[in-house]
Amino acid sequence: MACFLAPAAAAIAATAVRKKIPEKYHIDWLVSMLWGGVVMLAVEHIAHGEVVLYPPFLTAGLLEVFPEILRVGVPMALSIFLIWGIMVMIAARRSKKAKYAGA
Repeated sequence: MACFLAPAAAAIAATAVRKKIPEKYHIDWLVSMLWGGVVMLAVEHIAHGEVVLYPPFLTAGLLEVFPEILRVGVPMALSIFLIWGIMVMIAARRSKKAKYAGA
């Protein structure tokens, strides 16, 4: 129902601070991955009628929403951060190898 709210919160925060993060961390990759996941999940939830485009927007009550956010949304956001971290490490290693190969 609302598992996309955890990655959405992370995407909002990452978007807000991306200008302050050094380029070597490729924060735009993270922002793209987070917003892409949010859009994909929102479309899926809309298609299944779990989210509607009029108030109250969520078809379930808060007692169902919070456990889903904690059980599904938070691990999903953490997975995105983990994958982004691996991508940044690989990019850093390749950059170092290219530096030494060119020197």
